[in-house]
Amino acid sequence: IEVSGPGALTYLQRMAANQMDHPAGKVTYTAMLNERGGIMTDLTVTRVDDDRFWVVTGGGVGMHDLAWMRRHVPNDSSVHLKDLTSGWCCIGVWGPRARDLVQPLSQEDVSNAAFPYLTARSLTIGSVPTYAIRISYVGELGWELYTPTEYGLRLWDILWKAGEALGVAALGGGAFDSLRLEKGYRLWGADIHSEHNPYEAGLGFAVRLNKGAFIGRDALLRIKEQGITRKLACMTFDDPAVAVLGKEPIFQSPSPAGGGHGGGVLGYVTSANFGYTVGKSIIYGYLPLDGAEEGSSVEVQYFGRRYPASVVKEPLYDAQMTRLKELPVLAGSGGAR
Repeated sequence: IEVSGPGALTYLQRMAANQMDHPAGKVTYTAMLNERGGIMTDLTVTRVDDDRFWVVTGGGVGMHDLAWMRRHVPNDSSVHLKDLTSGWCCIGVWGPRARDLVQPLSQEDVSNAAFPYLTARSLTIGSVPTYAIRISYVGELGWELYTPTEYGLRLWDILWKAGEALGVAALGGGAFDSLRLEKGYRLWGADIHSEHNPYEAGLGFAVRLNKGAFIGRDALLRIKEQGITRKLACMTFDDPAVAVLGKEPIFQSPSPAGGGHGGGVLGYVTSANFGYTVGKSIIYGYLPLDGAEEGSSVEVQYFGRRYPASVVKEPLYDAQMTRLKELPVLAGSGGAR
């Protein structure tokens, strides 16, 4: 979604909880909130130039997000919204050898120094013009490569042919979901939605209360003062062979004092998948604060049976962001893929 016009920055500052006033080429992750502080969407905003921004959101919720944005466009013609989706193709290139694939195909420098994390710039890949955004929803080095639709197949063929020697693979939504859970990335409509605020969802890092007015700011000030009562927690099943689908109830684990009977319902599973890098069956869900501490035990009921799980520290993979940002590796920074 392209946001342009002399009022584009002012508009996005009001719509987004994070700071939008950055130099051209900067990419920002943010949420857009309702007046209650609920998360209406989470997305990235790239400042293309002074008065033009690209808002990139999930394909499944694009029309929802566009409708929310249109609802708040000022009527003075200072802001223009344009849905660019049908005119552009996006191919994601991610993995430890992503640069080994992209750099030989481009005359531009894509080193970490020249093209750092959360930045964007134009690249020519082979003979194809692209707009590259260095971001990842899978927790690995790489880029989203955007090109006009008519170049999409050619871009794919160029990348695929060059990648054969590197062991390139075409991956789909299942792999995408597994990898994002290992990294602790939220999915709107499952882990977060309009009934959740950024603080309980673990997205407080993307809120800038001191930047000025934005939709939901007053509510967040109240929530921050009062404190939260629940939080989105990462859990893994004690038995990695257990697999659930999502929406299952989460119960308090039995205690000896209770005669082996479990407690009441604490919440429900918002997301679930197996993490092939960490070798664990992962679930997320909102838990009361006293039940969301690392090491806490819970049970998840699936088709009449209860399976034990434990609250663990997130993210399970690359907690130090060494692979995304290419920082020096620190002890305990996570496994390798």
